[in-house]
Amino acid sequence: MTSLLVVGADHLGNITDKLIDSGFQEIIHLDGRKVNMVKRGIPEHVDIVFVMTDYVNHNLAKAIKQKAKSKDKPIYFVKRSWSSIHSVIEKIEKRK
Repeated sequence: MTSLLVVGADHLGNITDKLIDSGFQEIIHLDGRKVNMVKRGIPEHVDIVFVMTDYVNHNLAKAIKQKAKSKDKPIYFVKRSWSSIHSVIEKIEKRK
């Protein structure tokens, strides 16, 4: 795991530090507040996409899901809590 795109939530707070401690070298955060976020693409170097379901609108979640699928990037829908994010990270590590 090296590069992660997080979509949703205004601020990640200490989640960023915990993601780095979990092995992610780069974390790109899109808050998803602005309407034009739907038009933004997923950078090629991103390995995994996390969508914070409690902080993103339905249209943006749908658009990101389609873009991740078209680029064959794994996408996970998580809540903005470390326990939710950590459980997904553990599942990802078990699949390796």
